[in-house]
Amino acid sequence: MNQPPKITASSWLMIAVLAFVWGGTFMVTEIALTGMPPFWVAASRIGFAAVVMVVIWGARGFALFEQRPTFAQWVTLFFVGCLSGAVPFALLAWGQQYVTSGFAGVSMASTALIVVPLAHFMVPGEQMTWRRVVGFVIGFVGVAVLIGGQAFDTTGSDLETAGRIACVTAASCYALSSILMRRLPGVDAIGLATLLLVIGSFVSLPMALAVEGPPPLPSGQILLVLLFLGLVPTAAANFLRVLVVRSAGPVFMSLVNYQVPVWSVVLGALILSEPLPPSLLYAMVLILIGLGISQYGALRRLFGRKP
Repeated sequence: MNQPPKITASSWLMIAVLAFVWGGTFMVTEIALTGMPPFWVAASRIGFAAVVMVVIWGARGFALFEQRPTFAQWVTLFFVGCLSGAVPFALLAWGQQYVTSGFAGVSMASTALIVVPLAHFMVPGEQMTWRRVVGFVIGFVGVAVLIGGQAFDTTGSDLETAGRIACVTAASCYALSSILMRRLPGVDAIGLATLLLVIGSFVSLPMALAVEGPPPLPSGQILLVLLFLGLVPTAAANFLRVLVVRSAGPVFMSLVNYQVPVWSVVLGALILSEPLPPSLLYAMVLILIGLGISQYGALRRLFGRKP
């Protein structure tokens, strides 16, 4: 896909929705983990999402590539499917056993910083500029301020270093999958979103079985929670992610990673009555400044001025 990214009002709306949905997913996942082990939570949500999307895709006639794909493009599609969900889910599930939640949050925010140099070399129209780099760094600092000192705390585990590597590698998987997704030729968005979930299912289900054995029988409540995780933050959100990456580009998509921690904190306060950290306001200011600087040209075009 060689066309330059096209950022519209719909693009901004979609990443705002994604940030809100993924920001609230942490709370729902905690409920799921009370009745299912982590690898099976990941496999279940991907599996449920894949089933739903296959039904929708089938109703549309199983449309996929606009032209007959090459073998190399099928290989790329397979890697995108692995790197979009199954592999990073597994790395995070393992790594978070040995690192603080603060470090995991900062490592996910680093996805945006990883995307920028990769996109510069691999995606037409996504060249690095001083404004883009400065904006992304300021946004990352905002996330670090929000999370606070716990991002740099140590758990004392013998495997903490390996756990940190696993978390950063998961962030790199998300970044690389967005880059490769953008490079695919003309493709139906629903078909692409569905195949990514199907590939993820074929990888995550055997992985969960190998690591954790057969899954426990979930209660009715846990089953509903898993269905929600599959339908909303996995199936629907994965479709929106495909639309954003394919239209607005992977660099723009990575802005979601700065907004997710903010929504996670805000929703925790509103729903679970968790205290709001004093750093929230400063963090939000920094994140908004970073977004504004990095996307200055897109914002000016959106409001009708020449960049």
